Amino acid sequence: MKQYLVLAAFALALAAPARAQKLNAAQVPAAVVAGFKQTFPQVRKVEWEKEGDKYEAGFRQGLVSMSALLSAGGKLLETESELPPSQLPPAVRDRLTRAYPTYKVTEAAKIVTAGTGATTYEAEVTRNGQKMDLLFDADGREVKQ
Repeated sequence: MKQYLVLAAFALALAAPARAQKLNAAQVPAAVVAGFKQTFPQVRKVEWEKEGDKYEAGFRQGLVSMSALLSAGGKLLETESELPPSQLPPAVRDRLTRAYPTYKVTEAAKIVTAGTGATTYEAEVTRNGQKMDLLFDADGREVKQ
């Protein structure tokens, strides 16, 4: 029994860093804040999280909920913009209907990689209380589950 407890504690310790850690603005490095303000100078209210060695800023731009992922040096890595599931590209909606017919799309987002401009679409799908996040390119090809 003791072995199982030790294994469970070890597994929990390994999983803990993978979770996002909420931060207050004072805990965010100045370079990260400066990089964010350079890209989004009009944004005043930001919620910060740390994900591994990266920082995520959650905010609203107009009516759209967004997040920006930045490196520890303040470089913008990607942006994510929420969108209604009905605004996913037709090829993505078609793929979801064919590949996941028993799931319901509960959330959707457009993710743009900084620098390259590569765009992917995220769909959160649920069935019987089980959630999955799926990523697609604009042509409806599944990129990652």
